[in-house]
Amino acid sequence: MTSYGRFFSHILFALVLFGQMLSISSGYCKTAEEKGLQIAREADWRDDGFGNYTAEMTMTLKNKQGKESKRSIRTKTLEVPGDGDKSLSIFDTPKDVRGTAFLTFSHKVGDDEQWLYLPALKRVKRINSKNKSGSFMGSEFAYEDIASQEVEKYTYKYTGKDEYHGQLCFVVESYPVDKKYSGYTKRVSWLDTKEYRLQKIEFYDRKKSLLKTLTVGDYQLYLEKFWRPDTMSMVNHQTGKSTVLNWTDYTFQTGLTDKDFNSTSLKRVR
Repeated sequence: MTSYGRFFSHILFALVLFGQMLSISSGYCKTAEEKGLQIAREADWRDDGFGNYTAEMTMTLKNKQGKESKRSIRTKTLEVPGDGDKSLSIFDTPKDVRGTAFLTFSHKVGDDEQWLYLPALKRVKRINSKNKSGSFMGSEFAYEDIASQEVEKYTYKYTGKDEYHGQLCFVVESYPVDKKYSGYTKRVSWLDTKEYRLQKIEFYDRKKSLLKTLTVGDYQLYLEKFWRPDTMSMVNHQTGKSTVLNWTDYTFQTGLTDKDFNSTSLKRVR
């Protein structure tokens, strides 16, 4: 597309988006499903254009008895225009998981692609879409939680507003399009009405019982547009286990390309 064409398409999109925002704020949407979808699209649009970034992360696993174990992880993320993000996680500590690498190609439509390199076995394992509800590296995050949460992967329903930790939030239910292999029947999300930042998600299992709650906080603003949390805490109500992710050292626009996200070279990532 020419620069003029791109300019006018951006203007058109902005006008459409402005109309959607007016509909949300003034109640002109006809159905709760339309409102839910518009809120999800707005949250997604606000994070559009970050390009790529790296970050450091500490994963703290806690069992029912309160015993903790920690893992340090380096992450890389690449935005893919017109599709889902690509992400790479590399484990540095402890020694028994050092060198483990996890690669995800998220897609707006169809199954995500995920690969796990296990240095003890010296082989790359493809994660079957049938197993996406399984635990990621023993944590309370499932494989499907690790992939970028593309708008197209769910249907939505707006249920109203609620105050959470002093912030007025939209409350939106989302239902996975892939009902066969998702571990959830629905998610209930709280997004603050000012910045559309995710504050909390409740996950309901295939029996429609509350399974887990994710809380997200300590947001920091980068490049005057992109919000990223410093903490994410997932609590499993059925097992009593929890996993906390603490993020540091976000660095945006580092020059990452598709070549940095290659399943055939996972054994060589450092």
